[in-house]
Amino acid sequence: MIYLGSDHKGFALKEKIKEKLTEWDYEYEDVGPFEYDKDDDYPKFGEAVARKVVSGKGNRGILICGSGIGIDVTANKIDGIRAGTISEPDQAKASVHDEDLNVLALSADFLSEDKAIEIARAFLAAEYDTKERYERRLEEIKKIESNN
Repeated sequence: MIYLGSDHKGFALKEKIKEKLTEWDYEYEDVGPFEYDKDDDYPKFGEAVARKVVSGKGNRGILICGSGIGIDVTANKIDGIRAGTISEPDQAKASVHDEDLNVLALSADFLSEDKAIEIARAFLAAEYDTKERYERRLEEIKKIESNN
């Protein structure tokens, strides 16, 4: 399942990505906002997506705010989330392949709509490589999380 969330700056791009997810035949859930509100804040949507992603194996999330950073930082506060603000499709592919990135953060202010859609497509198509070194690194991250 793909979970989507944004703030007001990412709202229009989130709606475009939903259209593409339907076109690409992905199952998704929008966790909000459900209408444009210039006064909303990204933390509640970043947290909501992150909690949904960690609730089941194979879930992924796509988050969008102005810079992509605030919503990314928020998601990464939830144990088990590996979110990244991505600016290129190849970066998305590599992040999933090597780090098992499970939440994509996009910048509505610094990416064109077409580039953001390319990045989302690459993120969703990419697969994690279970080589020993990647598994070892993820285990090291889990130890850091458990020591908080």
